[in-house]
Amino acid sequence: MIRGLAATNWDHLQKWELRMSTSPILFSGWDALIRTAVIAACAYPGMLLMVRLSGNRTLAQLNAFDLIVTVALGSTLASVITSKDVALAQGLLSFAMLIAMQFALSWLTSRSARFERTINGEPVLLAFRGDLMDKAMQEVRITDEEIRAALRASGFASLSEVEVVVLETNGQLSVVERQNSSSQNALRSVPGYSRTPATAASKRKFPR
Repeated sequence: MIRGLAATNWDHLQKWELRMSTSPILFSGWDALIRTAVIAACAYPGMLLMVRLSGNRTLAQLNAFDLIVTVALGSTLASVITSKDVALAQGLLSFAMLIAMQFALSWLTSRSARFERTINGEPVLLAFRGDLMDKAMQEVRITDEEIRAALRASGFASLSEVEVVVLETNGQLSVVERQNSSSQNALRSVPGYSRTPATAASKRKFPR
């Protein structure tokens, strides 16, 4: 029995080695290269045409769903070009479905504030006039160093120079300069800004 098992395992090993030795790794033939070239020449312009017809909003990346659609389009294009199991028609249909879903979702969010909040969420106030919002930072998992990086990227050397730091619904950190103007229209949609942003227990000064 032991000899029989050893012989079986040896046969499987030989078959695996033979399959690996004949498997194309660096070059699988001219037919595969021609297919890749033809599919790429058709799929890429097809995707661009659909994106242009749907408008600039499709690739705006204003929220998380926009980012998902952008990544999905790129992944689908790569699959269509490199995979023999995905036909060109399937790829074009996938492009059309992704763009159509993004178009429908953006159309709904632009007409319903409640639907927009449900899909996109709300911005989060992380810093207000020199104070860090500890509770908010812990909830969204933002560190002091990430706040510092956002300040440097916006050209500020100190948190005291800015009015607020906000985590936007697309994941970006917005830094708003402190101004003397009493009108802050752009901050109206930030929860907590129009009233006292935080209690003393949940805020702290920026570490030196």
